[in-house]
Parts: sequence; C-alpha cells; structure tokens
Amino acid sequence: MKTHTVTVGDLMLKGGHLLIGGEHPVSVQTMCNTDTLDVAASVAQCERIAAAGAQLIRLTTQGLPQVRALAKIKETLSKRGIHIPLVADVHFSAATAMEAARVADKVRINPGNFSRDPSQAKALLATLLETCNLHHTALRIGVNHGSLPAHIMELYGDTPEGMCRAAMEYLTVCQELNFTNTVVSIKSSNTRVMVQANRLLVKHMEEAGMSYPIHLGVTESGNERQGRLKSAAGIITLLKEGIGNTFRVSLTEAPESEIRFGKLFLPLLATPATPTASADLWDQLIVSACYEWAPGLLDGTIDWKTLPMPFVEAPFATKEELTDFCMDLLQATRCVFTKPEYISCPGCGRTKYNLEETVRAVKAATSHLKGCTIAIMGCIVNGPGEMADAQYGYVGEGNEKITLYKGKIPVMRGIPQEEAVQHLLQLIESDQQHAT
Repeated sequence: MKTHTVTVGDLMLKGGHLLIGGEHPVSVQTMCNTDTLDVAASVAQCERIAAAGAQLIRLTTQGLPQVRALAKIKETLSKRGIHIPLVADVHFSAATAMEAARVADKVRINPGNFSRDPSQAKALLATLLETCNLHHTALRIGVNHGSLPAHIMELYGDTPEGMCRAAMEYLTVCQELNFTNTVVSIKSSNTRVMVQANRLLVKHMEEAGMSYPIHLGVTESGNERQGRLKSAAGIITLLKEGIGNTFRVSLTEAPESEIRFGKLFLPLLATPATPTASADLWDQLIVSACYEWAPGLLDGTIDWKTLPMPFVEAPFATKEELTDFCMDLLQATRCVFTKPEYISCPGCGRTKYNLEETVRAVKAATSHLKGCTIAIMGCIVNGPGEMADAQYGYVGEGNEKITLYKGKIPVMRGIPQEEAVQHLLQLIESDQQHAT
C-alpha cells in the first residue's frame, strides 16, 4: 500500500526523529515495561532499548503524574545524548492525551477507550488534533481486538470489520481536519484476525482516499518460541504483501528482546530477500520459516495435512526438534492446536507483578493440558477485554492479588499471587473433568 510520510520527533535533532511511511524503510519499535513514575528505571531501560536499535519507544501514560514523568525522562535522555522519539500510551483519558501531546513526540490512543462518552469522542479528538498540530506531535490511532467501542460492538461485533470501522471513524476526523501526521494500527492476538483486519483496513482506506501509514503487531503473543512464531507469522505475512510501515513485536520479555528479534525481519524486505547471517539460530529459523510458510498457512492455500513432518530444514536441529517446531508453527497460524494456547501481554507501567516469571510458572503448570487457551494479563485495565480469544484468564488487580476469569467473566477475585497459578490449574482441570 502506498502511504504518505508521518514525522515523529524533531527534524532538527540528529537521531531525534523518525519518518514513517512513504518511501522510508520499515522501522522497529517497542514499549517500556517499567513504571513511568520511576524515572531512573525508565531512563535506564530506554538507554538499553536504544542501544539495541529501537527507533521509537512507547511509555505508559495513565495520567498527569506520568505526563510529568515522561517529560523528565525525555529531558534526561536528551542530556545524555539520546534523542530517540518517545510515545505516550494513553487509555481512558482524553484530557491526559491532550497534556501528553504537549510533551511526547507521539501519542497513542485507542478508540475503544479514548473517551468515556462516545457521543463526545469526535469533538475531543478534534481538540486533541489541534494540540498535536500546535506542538508538532504525531498520533497513533491504535485499535485492539477485544476493546472496541460499544456502538461498534453492537453493529459489527468483535470482528475484523468492527475493528476497521472503529479505526475509520477516527481516521475520518483526521481527514476532515487535514491532520496527516497519523499512524493507524489494528492488532489482535489471533494471527488470522490480525492479518484479515489489516487487509480490510487497507481496502477501507483506499476507498476513502486515505494513505495513513500502518503500524503492525500481534498483541499478547506470549514469550519464547510460541510468542515469536505468532508475531513473525502475522507481521511478516503483511510486510511481504507491502502492508506495514512500522511494527512492534510484543513479547512477554525484556523490550530489548523485542528489538533484537524484530530486526531480523528487515533483511527479508530487501530485493531479493536475504536471511540474516547472525543472531540466534532458532530465531533465524522462525523468521525464515514464517516468510516461506506463514502466508499460505494463514490463508489456507497450503493444506497443512499434506505436508511432510518436518517440513522445514535446519542443520543444527534434530528431526524431532524440527517436528516440534513445525507443530508450533501450525499452531501459530491457527491450523491445528496440539498444546495450550497462551496469550500474554508484554507488560507495561501498569503491571504490578513479575509478568515474565508468572508466564513461565503458568506454562510449567499447564503445559500438559490440551484444547485450552490461557491468557496472562498484566493489569485490569485492558486484560479482560483484550484476552478476547481466551477460555481462561489470569489478570493482575494490584496489591499482589489476582482475578481468574472464565472467558470474560471473573470467577475468583482477590487471590493471593502465590496461590493463583494453582487455583488456575484446578479451575481448568475441574472443567475438563466435567466435560468428559
């Protein structure tokens, strides 16, 4: 898709801006998982992320205290010679978004929770665009599967069409007010939904005469190989089609890991495509296998049942290891499920417990189960909505307490964190016993 250029940051600062869209190269970004109010920790993580090669860094910005902290983070980084553009991630407060637009290089809002009053959302967005214009701040309209506005849900449901309609409502306001410095994203933890929704978004934008750059990502993809496969399958499939101008690999790991893995995608965009000659061998295999196989597996043009096992080759791995790898790839592309499906967010400043450690604990306790999808979410803000595909959910509620969900219904609240994994296992096993 042909897009126009969005400028993020100060064009006068070397390394202080990023050009997204147009003829500019695809860029790689990430998000801090520190508490934004902890300025020292956030600055230190930003330094590590920048050193890993990130071109844009997002930070949680829940309210005015976080806006002030973001200003201090930006100032401290600048004094240290790091001018990487910073993005404020705002939810549930249009007022916070407007204040953040005075400080950040870019503001991310979600139509599903930008305003508590949908009837006023367009007017508030128009005011935000005025503020962005005044301060030369870019905007991302970020739609997430599972957190759509109520009126969209009523008309279209939680579908790719609904996701696109939510984005188009906000993009139309940008178009009407001639605000071009906007990037749009439509994300899901379901790779097929993510791919279908982005293709549909391109169709809607072209019909409306829009050329906004697209930010790609698979939300809550998890960690380790399964998380990498899901992210690579969705993102690479679209990049291969010419859709996408910037992306984030969302892993329940340190943000630096997201950058290191995401940078492996970039050589495949060259003509001809070339594999990366360095980094982890398994990561290289994930990227090359997704480039070759994911589009056909996601679209159903490859009949996975006819494939030999294993259907990928690697001199460093045994046949058994490669067979297991292929089954993980088939699961990432939603062809067949032979293991539990894990949906876990990467964590952010709202997360109040050790998410990476918890994901490992949940996987260790439930890896023997089959036919279930388990979400491990950092906080109550987006967790219940954005674990749309999960049968069971483990969601942090603060104060070292956890809420367990069946679908989107909370069934156990206030569980001490040290007991929550065992309660989750008992809940799933009990359901499976009753089902048989």
